[in-house]
Amino acid sequence: MSVVKSIQTGGVWRAAAGGGTREVIDPADATAIAVVAEGDIADTDAAVAAARSAFDTGPWPDTPVAERAALLRRVADALQRDREEIAHTESRDTGKTLEEGRVDVDDVTAAFRYFADLVRNDSGGRVVDAGDPEVHSVVVHEPVGVCAMITPWNYPLLQASWKVAPALAAGNTFVLKPSELTPLSTVHLMKLLQEAGLPEGVGNLVTGAGDPVGARLAEHPDVDLVSFTGGLASGTKVAGAAAPTVKKVALELGGKNPNVVLADACATEAGFDLAVDQALNAAFTHSGQVCSAGARLIVEESVRDRFVTELARRATRIRLGRGTAEGVECGPLVSAQQLAKTEEYVASALADGATLRCGGERPEPSAVRPESGYFYSPTILDHCHRGMRVIREETFGPILTVETFTTEEEAVALANDTEYGLAGAVFSADSARARRIAARMRHGTVWINDFHPYLPQAEWGGFGKSGVGRELGPHGLAEYRETKHVYENLRPSPVRWFSG
Repeated sequence: MSVVKSIQTGGVWRAAAGGGTREVIDPADATAIAVVAEGDIADTDAAVAAARSAFDTGPWPDTPVAERAALLRRVADALQRDREEIAHTESRDTGKTLEEGRVDVDDVTAAFRYFADLVRNDSGGRVVDAGDPEVHSVVVHEPVGVCAMITPWNYPLLQASWKVAPALAAGNTFVLKPSELTPLSTVHLMKLLQEAGLPEGVGNLVTGAGDPVGARLAEHPDVDLVSFTGGLASGTKVAGAAAPTVKKVALELGGKNPNVVLADACATEAGFDLAVDQALNAAFTHSGQVCSAGARLIVEESVRDRFVTELARRATRIRLGRGTAEGVECGPLVSAQQLAKTEEYVASALADGATLRCGGERPEPSAVRPESGYFYSPTILDHCHRGMRVIREETFGPILTVETFTTEEEAVALANDTEYGLAGAVFSADSARARRIAARMRHGTVWINDFHPYLPQAEWGGFGKSGVGRELGPHGLAEYRETKHVYENLRPSPVRWFSG
């Protein structure tokens, strides 16, 4: 078990000021794999002070765009160099499979390269026609300042990259707080930034709990922007803490995402196979611990029995185990708390009348599935309805609920019957019909005949209680910029508005 100096302030790696530490647990067997620093308010304040000084007096905000872009590309290259090491770290830390960890590293690499290209090719502003040849008017973009970044435990490296890459591209400094459950890949990323030549104080890292570290970042008067990815309850606290200082706030708060399957999608064997396969992918990737997980299957009544029967058959064959083990398709839940939460949701649904089609229990231990690990079998709950907690609330576990519809109107109404609005999908053999339904779905991302892919050049974020703001795409860069209008009168003369 390694001991990691996981707090970086002003380019220096150190232990927590108060001497606190925390064990990082491997969810596959509940053993400690590392010990990291447990930061507190003093560590947070020191990190913010370093970021503030680096922004106000350091070179980074004025560093030419080409140099900032080059640094991001060096980080991307280093990520690929360390791909296997980081993937193993991510698998041990979060429980996801090794292959998922590799995909994460590739996606993080793509994000760094995208924002390097975006800022490198950016025009830097636009000329505004003032209607007067003697006036030069231009709108320019400047970095926001000191950015606080609070990231979740399910995709620690990926979510960090979605914040760090655009923030650095825009010329900001930052303080990053990863989840206390899964901080190790973020520590690795910070070391790569240092290796790539990021000036001291531009990037700072504080490991520790949401309270006090995250809470202090949100309220800190020297922080200009706070970007948070996580649960709704924590996100509203972040927004409330940030309000008195009127700092910019970006929130990505998860979703309760519908996967709408029309009967015509199942009219052929190939179409049926695709829709079932993608329903499994939507619900059980990373044991359902995905903000955009397709946890609500909304299937047309006429194909419901056949579809759910086949779905349950395949779900029971998903190979559960330690993420680094050969042949494993799905890992454990991240913590004992998450396991208990999953069991509670299933019990609640069954008490409310749901029908258990498969799962609903911890699997038998095996060579790749230690009894001490936080494993839970992929679970399908049929005959669900809006009155159930499992339908309304984000479960963040391997739970798929089944609802049915008979008309297109009903399908759209069910898909939108959620306080969230992050993502959703529609499966249909009729492209025009699928696009019509997608246009009416109130979700930030809608897939047609697919589930889960995203593009770094396309914005990511949600409607409703799924959050505020966007990550990725041009708007993801804009979140980390302030817009300024510079108006220059080339031939100034007195106005004489006042006679005196």
